[in-house]
This record gives sequence, structure tokens and C-alpha cells, in this order.
Amino acid sequence: MKGIRLNSEAVRFWILPVLLLLSILVIILGAIFGAVSLSWDSLVDSHSAHYHIFWQLRVPRVLVAFLAGAGLATAGMVFQVVFLNPLATPYTLGVSSGASFGAALVICLGAIPSWWGQGGTTAGAIFGGGLTVALVLWFGKTKLGHQRHAMLLAGVAISFFFSSLLLLTQYLANFYQSFQIIRWLMGGISVAGYREVIFLFPVVGGCFIWIWSKRHSLDLLLLGDDLAHSRGLEVGRTKTTFIIFVSVMVAVIVSITGPIGFIGMVVPHICRLLLGNRHKITILAAGLTGGTVLVLCDLLARLILAPNEMPVGILTSLIGAPIFFLLLMRNRYRF
Repeated sequence: MKGIRLNSEAVRFWILPVLLLLSILVIILGAIFGAVSLSWDSLVDSHSAHYHIFWQLRVPRVLVAFLAGAGLATAGMVFQVVFLNPLATPYTLGVSSGASFGAALVICLGAIPSWWGQGGTTAGAIFGGGLTVALVLWFGKTKLGHQRHAMLLAGVAISFFFSSLLLLTQYLANFYQSFQIIRWLMGGISVAGYREVIFLFPVVGGCFIWIWSKRHSLDLLLLGDDLAHSRGLEVGRTKTTFIIFVSVMVAVIVSITGPIGFIGMVVPHICRLLLGNRHKITILAAGLTGGTVLVLCDLLARLILAPNEMPVGILTSLIGAPIFFLLLMRNRYRF
């Protein structure tokens, strides 16, 4: 891969602490700034409206944004390795389409009892994403499931299938329901309280730790299936396991935030461009960078049209698409 890499071990040693400090700084800024200016004194006064805005709205919002961004960036890095395709994204296997269909179906059929703060759409999105993961699991057990190109094409077929069901649902919905569906598909982080944080943290945190513990397997997969197999790696089983774990994590994230594009594609590219392909470092860097980028994008989405909010999925696509195009033009990205 052509381009500038931070080859110095000293620089590599410092890059993660710098990213960690930057993440903390951006999280603090995301919690402090918004459409409503907060006074410092009110943040410790439990009877103040600003106290509840800060602790019940902004803090859980930036935590959800960071967890979602970290999960999507890590998922994108894993998918790019599993399929040896720099264009692979967290939504490659149709998880986003399945979750979107599930949420749209719930909206079209009517509200159901709320499990979390975002209502029945979350439950519907988890169901749709889980159905997609089940299809992936079934296909992974077939003979073709061990071939990355066949799995990739199957993901495209699954994505188109659920996209068609989504269009059918929108067609059958009334005007108000269609608006709700379109608004959810734009992607957004709108939470109140810590239910989403409590739900998202163990899933993203657990999957992230498991992926980092399997970093050596990812390094071997970069060598190609034959070389990885010659070095003792069970390639088919390893790929299927990665796909299942990552798909479940993505389904949970999408169920809360809706589909948010380009975080899972651009961030892994930037991390590999700067740090190379050693997953011991790049996985941690991708998690920190992805979380930081999504928190920053969510902050900008709240400020650009204040007091109104722009869906963060729109902003990530507007920013991510040109950056990704420039990366491809300048570096001709290859594994």
C-alpha cells in the first residue's frame, strides 16, 4: 500500500495514548456544547434544567455515539480483512437492510411496547438484523460459505432482498409512517437516559475485546487463504466466526442508531494508511478513531442547523464520501 506510514516504533507507541486523550476531549466537548448553552454551576445542581440536559441527554448521547462509531469502525476493519476487499463495510452482508426492514415493518404495523427509549423500532430492527445474521449463519455452513467471494455475493443478494421488502413496506405505509421510516433510515443518535448505553456497552465492548484477542488470526487472513491454512489457521471456521460476531454487533448498533454510513469504511482505511496492517495496533486505533469521529460528527450535526438537528447519517456521508474518494485517488489502496 502506497502512502505515508508511521513506521517509527516511538511514534507507534504514542499514537494510541494521543488518540485516547483526543477521544476523551471530544467526548467532553460533545457533552458540553449543543443548541442550549449550559452554565457550569447548573451541572451540579440536580434541580436545574441544565443538570438534566447534561446528565440525562448529552452524556448518554455522546457515549452511545462513541460506542457506535467504535463498533462500526472495528466491524469495517474485520470485514475488509475477511473478504480481502477494501470496499467491504459493516453493512456488507445486508445487516443494515435487514434491520431497516424490521424497523420499517414495526412502524408500518403500529407501535409496540417500548423496550428501550427509542420505542418498538429498536426491537424491530434487532429482529430484522437477527434474521439477517441467521441467514448468514446458515449460508456459512454450506460449502460455498467458506469462499469469501460467494459469501460477499450472498450478502449483496440478502441486502437487495431486504431492500425490496423495505420498499414494499414504504409503499404500503401511509404518509406519516413513510416519513417516520425515511427519518429512521437517515441515521441518528437521539437517546434519553442510559438504557441504550447499558444495552450497547456489553455488546460492543465484548465483541471488541474478542476481536482484539483474535488479532493474530486477522494478520494471517491478510496473507491469503492458502498461506493462512498452511500456518495452521482453520480459515473457513475462522471467517464464519468473525462474520457472525461482527454481524451481531452491527445489528445491535443499527437497531439503536439506524444506518450510519462511511464510518466503517473510511476509518479503517485511514488507520491502515498511517499504521500499516498490524492488527495489534490498528484495531485499537480504529475503535478510538471511529468513536471520536462519530461523536464529532454528531456534535456538528447538532450545531450546524441549531436549534434543529441534522441526522448524523447525512453528515457522515457528506464528509466520508469525498475523503474516501481522495484516499482512493492518492493512495490506490491495496492490502
